[in-house]
Amino acid sequence: MNAYNSIQSKAPAREWSRYRFPRDLFRFTALLACLLGLMFAIDFLGIDLARLLTLFGRVGEVLSERYFPPDVDYVMQGDYLASVVETVQMAYLGALIGMLIAAPLAWFASWNVTLSRRVLYPLARLFIMASRSVHEMIWTILFVTVLGFGMLPGVCALVMFCIGFAGKLFAEEIEVIDMGPVEAMRSAGANPLQTFCYAVWPQIQTAWTGIAIYTWDVAFRAATVVGFFGAGGMGWYLKRNVQQLETERVAAILLSIVVLVVISELISAWARHRLNRKRDANRIAIEAEAA
Repeated sequence: MNAYNSIQSKAPAREWSRYRFPRDLFRFTALLACLLGLMFAIDFLGIDLARLLTLFGRVGEVLSERYFPPDVDYVMQGDYLASVVETVQMAYLGALIGMLIAAPLAWFASWNVTLSRRVLYPLARLFIMASRSVHEMIWTILFVTVLGFGMLPGVCALVMFCIGFAGKLFAEEIEVIDMGPVEAMRSAGANPLQTFCYAVWPQIQTAWTGIAIYTWDVAFRAATVVGFFGAGGMGWYLKRNVQQLETERVAAILLSIVVLVVISELISAWARHRLNRKRDANRIAIEAEAA
């Protein structure tokens, strides 16, 4: 009995709150509107919820009958392995060039440190938004139409994708920096480039490194399928076998893509872990010097 009383005494007391008008009314109305919108969408689209319950069973049946066993020997051939190398190269070039272009664009698109708020800021923001608003598959189709088949349109599509993806994250990191060092550099007569190198860059270096690693990871995943639209690499083999109904080869290609994405994720996780350790070590050193 004493143990029960001690547990009851340690339990957090529940607090009663009064209904507050109109804040709670707006909250309940928004929740009700979301539920009604969900019900309307399900009814308008004609989604049969009963069929969804049997979805996984039917998917498993199709996979076991048509896609099993995967043709592993096909993905071990030299031509396909060469396409894997092409995909890695395409992702590397697209991510590298895209981030090199995104870095100055992010500088210009940051309201607090941009060189011109009337000209460069809206133009840089517009370019980043335009790059991000179009899916990388659409960029691939566009560049294939203009440049023809091959890796070049794939690289260009990934460049545009990385500009929009990394540029937005880079600019957001710049806009939340401490403006004290920036104002100090400006008052000392430093030019904009010197201000960025010595007042902005030390504050965003770690964050930009993490964003660069994440951008490469996302670009590699996109590079595995842009070839489906004519950009070469693994995606071209996937498209050809899908059209020829070679389902066992399709299963092997999909498994190879999953394996490569997992390897890329492990490498990215290792790089982020090293980056976090370095950041923690620097913070500890700074705290020790301050003490």
